[in-house]
Amino acid sequence: MQNDDVWLVVPLYNEAAVIADVVHEARAVFPNIVCIDDGSTDASAKRAELAGAAVVRHPVNLGQGAALQTGFDYALGDPSMRYVVTYDADGQHQIQDVDAMVQRIRRGDVQVVFGSRFLDERNEASVPKRAVLRAAVAYTNATTGTRLTDAHNGLRVLRRDVVEKLDITQNRMAHASEIVAQIGSMRLDGAKVAYAEEPVHILYTDYSRAKGQSLWNAVNILAELIWR
Repeated sequence: MQNDDVWLVVPLYNEAAVIADVVHEARAVFPNIVCIDDGSTDASAKRAELAGAAVVRHPVNLGQGAALQTGFDYALGDPSMRYVVTYDADGQHQIQDVDAMVQRIRRGDVQVVFGSRFLDERNEASVPKRAVLRAAVAYTNATTGTRLTDAHNGLRVLRRDVVEKLDITQNRMAHASEIVAQIGSMRLDGAKVAYAEEPVHILYTDYSRAKGQSLWNAVNILAELIWR
């Protein structure tokens, strides 16, 4: 079956209102999905399971970085897995973007594809939020040796050998910069990891904004990045 070698890793925390729809839509293209229920207090895990996802549970909330690491370990247990996609549970990511990113990595000249909100004009983030995110990108690029336009986008495609070497220790928002830093310094077969960016559309809805996709959330990302 097409895309049987791809696993979507979905950190999940109190997204019962939308997770079934997110899983259903994604499984129409990518059948392998693991949701890491990160100590949810609602029916998120049950609804994800009923929608067809595998579910791994954290008994307490550990943060998105820890959830991603658990998901990576789960996906690595499938010997046929070639690619991992990090994917949000709140409906902001578009499965057609994932499809384009997977097609990009399948060309074989890169080991990582990062999604970027800043490569086209589809995204609706406010001017202040864009400014804060761009400041975070500038800081990340300066400290990791990478050259990205959107270092804190949660949509990524990673080849298996990259996933095998990642070791996320930052559980909260700083994990995104840690992933970039590790990829920036990683070598495979004696060569630096090659990466590319693809434009993606982040769908900011009333629901996702209520869950914390605000200007202050962007400020918190930048502040935690600098603190770490």
